[in-house]
Amino acid sequence: MLIYIDSRSSIPIYDQIVTQIKDQIISGTLKQDDMLPSIRNLAKELRISVITTKRAYEELEREGFVYTIPSKGCFVAPKNIEILREQNLKEIERHLQEAVRLSARLCLTADDLLSMLKNEMEESE
Repeated sequence: MLIYIDSRSSIPIYDQIVTQIKDQIISGTLKQDDMLPSIRNLAKELRISVITTKRAYEELEREGFVYTIPSKGCFVAPKNIEILREQNLKEIERHLQEAVRLSARLCLTADDLLSMLKNEMEESE
């Protein structure tokens, strides 16, 4: 499991961990019942506080991405693809709403916005 921490980012470290683990679960890099590194080992590897790592794992468990077996460790939970898909669609909708608000301030047309979206999608391929 690869996790990169950007200490200069305004995003809290625990949130960076949560986001990256979620992304790895959603993409299938981490599979159901895969064991995550122990809280202490991950903290040591990332050179961060055990408390920060614990907070990240607790958040992942609260959101249903992982489960804990006492004295055994933390594991990837069975994922409900539809729930994950719905969460991602909601996030895309929030971003699109913000883009529409910003484009309205600049008096951009729907065609202008669609053109920008197409360009971004082409660049990401």
